[in-house]
Amino acid sequence: MGKAPEEEHPVKAFGWAARDTSGVLSPFNFSRRVTGDEDVRFKIFYCGICHSDLHSAKNDWGGSSYPLLPGHELAGVVTEVGSKVQKYKVGDRVGVGCMVGACHTCENCENNLENYCPKMILTYNNVNHDGTMTYGGYSDHMVANERYIVRIPDNLPLDVAAPLLCAGITTYSPLRYFGLDKSGMKVGVVGLGGLGHLAVKFAKAFGAVVTVISTSPSKKQEAIEVLGVDSFLVSSNSNEMQAAIGTLDGIIDTVSANHPLVPLLSLLKSHGKIITVGAPEKPLELPVFPLIMGRKMVAGSLIGGMKETQEMIDFAGKHNITPEIEVVPMDYVNTAMERLAKADVKYRFVLDVANTLNAA
Repeated sequence: MGKAPEEEHPVKAFGWAARDTSGVLSPFNFSRRVTGDEDVRFKIFYCGICHSDLHSAKNDWGGSSYPLLPGHELAGVVTEVGSKVQKYKVGDRVGVGCMVGACHTCENCENNLENYCPKMILTYNNVNHDGTMTYGGYSDHMVANERYIVRIPDNLPLDVAAPLLCAGITTYSPLRYFGLDKSGMKVGVVGLGGLGHLAVKFAKAFGAVVTVISTSPSKKQEAIEVLGVDSFLVSSNSNEMQAAIGTLDGIIDTVSANHPLVPLLSLLKSHGKIITVGAPEKPLELPVFPLIMGRKMVAGSLIGGMKETQEMIDFAGKHNITPEIEVVPMDYVNTAMERLAKADVKYRFVLDVANTLNAA
């Protein structure tokens, strides 16, 4: 009974949202629910800009509902917890990634795979249990069930922690699940962007020998000298690709543009696998013969469950794995989106929400 008046007054919030398929973002006033018994509310300090944000804002994949407030790489500090919250307290450093809800009763949920729950609730552009729209991290604060809150290790600055909650888990999970996390494995990474450079860092931390396959020869020096890549193949160089045939145990394919799979399949050893984590708008062409000649596999992977996401960020803290970021103010967000569309970033934009949102 005592809570009813509170529920009539949702908490005011402020952020930047897209209003239509132009994808242009502008200031937006909205509200978030009051802090429930199992909820954690936190002030957002930083939010990474993911390629998904760009696609969603422009409705490239269909299904966008406006106003759309993106952002699923949130990092900040707890300001309030519900009466039944056990794992977090005010002042804790926390984050939220790509999801804020699921059914909690299906087989996937019971196996800590909320990311594959048919009723998974995305952090933005989705519908909450109470029927309201979810709004993401391009905003001043967040409230979510404690199951979907991630504790950020003390040694990871919040700005570099944020992209790990999408780009980090997206690459960590397939390396682990498909057995590419063992020392000495020969791992390929296709595309050296926001996802690709983290795939490289995690694979190296697991002890893998890492080859980057890229369309950009200009990235070779940085890949080897800065990221510690063992070899670099330019995908359009037939001599380089020919010399590498049959050398890789697995490939993490991070490219979200259309690209041919057959040249990549040829790089695999027998029983090798390509795991796609990028999301091209059009179907990729996949002939069967390159698969059956060597029992090869093409698979996919989507982020990770909450247990594995916590495991990933703890591993990143232990091994000091941090993304290469460019921190930008909130009012730069539309320019950042334009640059992201042209792959003009090394390697992840992060919005300085706490310091610049209200000034925008």
